[in-house]
Order: sequence, then C-alpha cells, then structure tokens
Amino acid sequence: MTKFERYSHAQPWVMASLLAAMLAACGGGEIATAEASKAQRLSSPGMGGAGPAPVNLRSAGTFTILSKTGITDVYASAITGDVGTSPITGAALLLSCGEVTGRVFVVDAAGPLPCAINDATTLTAAVLDMQTAYLDAEGRVSPDFTELGAGEVGGLTLKPGLYKWGTGLMITTDVTLSGGPNDVWIFQVAGTFDQANGARVTLAGGALAKNIFWQVAGAATIGTTAHFEGVMLGKTLVAMNTGASANSRLYAQTAVTLQMNAVTQPAQ
Repeated sequence: MTKFERYSHAQPWVMASLLAAMLAACGGGEIATAEASKAQRLSSPGMGGAGPAPVNLRSAGTFTILSKTGITDVYASAITGDVGTSPITGAALLLSCGEVTGRVFVVDAAGPLPCAINDATTLTAAVLDMQTAYLDAEGRVSPDFTELGAGEVGGLTLKPGLYKWGTGLMITTDVTLSGGPNDVWIFQVAGTFDQANGARVTLAGGALAKNIFWQVAGAATIGTTAHFEGVMLGKTLVAMNTGASANSRLYAQTAVTLQMNAVTQPAQ
C-alpha cells in the first residue's frame, strides 16, 4: 500500500489536517488555516458527530435551572433536576419544595423549606461556569450559517452547525432540528429570542437536547404552551409563559420566570 493509499483510509479530519499542512508548506497559510478550521467544525472527532464541538458546562451542568437574581414562579410548575440562584438571597427562589424533583440550592438560610440546601460554594462555582459557558458559545467563530431567515426560523429544518444572527431570533411556527445523537448545534443570537405561543422546537433523527446550545444576549421568551429543546444560555432574563414546557437547562445571568411550566433536564 502506498503512502497516499494509507492516508486515504484515514478519518476525514485527518485528511483535512494533512491537506492543510501541505498547503501551508506551499505558502497557502491562510487557506490551510481555513481548511483546518472547517474540518474541526464539521468532523468534531472527539464527539464523532457533525457540527461544532459542544459547549462544556462544567459544574453548571448539574443544574436544570440556574440564575443570578432569582427564580419566580406561578404555581404549579414541575422541575426535574437541581435548581439554584446566586448571589441573591434564597428568598428570591420562589419555587416550593413540592415543585422540584431534585435539589434546591441557595446561598443562605432564606430558601424554601424544608428542602433548601445552603451551599454558597457550590453555587459560586456553578454560576462562574455558567458565565464561562456563555462566553464559550458567544466566542465561536466561522459560522456555518449567518442571518438565516433574516432572524425567523419557524417552519425550517436545521441541520447541525454554528448559526449566527446579529439581531434577534424568532420561532413563529414549529422548527425541527434534524441530526444524530452526537451532532451539535450552537445558535448565537445578539438580540432577543422569541418563541411564539404554541410553537415547538422538535428533534428528529436521534438529535439530543444536551447537544443544542442557544446563546442569547437579550431576553429569551418561550411562549404560552410552546415547547423548547436545548440548553438556554441567557445573558439576561429567561421567561417561560403560561403552560410552556422545556426539555432543557435554563441558565440566566439575571432571572428565570416560570408560570405553571414543566422543565426537565436533558438526558445525558
């Protein structure tokens, strides 16, 4: 077998890296860098799927809902997984113990009784990791899709990749994310996120919510009776309207507001 034949049986990302090295040796440094970056985004050899590398949530990944300035609630919501808020007092976490199937973390003795766990150390680390995850998602470069649908993706089927919008994003009708269980989606939204009443984010082909990351700089709103999938990395408010549901992690650097919602942490 010749050297070329041996290389031809390598994984696509290996071939792309070899090509990039050869181009660089011939003076095509910029082309080589672009090809290597594209190969890394599309092959993701560590994940074995298409799209960018996933966002590492670190210790924040143990929480279903995490916020800095509080969690409000219109009874009754049903949250599966851990919840927490920091650095604000536990008095700003308004879920009752019976609404949470998981642990409730607060920074002082003012949280809901009898379930609240006073653990400022765990919460401080998780909030810092939440911020790091947001910056990771925000900082990804070389998007595969830019300004898709002029900020309206309702009715579309979206394949794995890095998506970027310089303004807001709307989902006015159902949207489908189609891909395999190792594929990754990252949505960079510079403005607000608005999912219309009754609209659904639907997964197809084995896609998993844990591999879907929505980085939203403005307020994020999930409409009445709508259904959301994926990890919401919010710079400000994350609001769920009446009866909305989510297979999701909701992370807000201000508040999370709930109104008779069901939120379940994505399967790992």
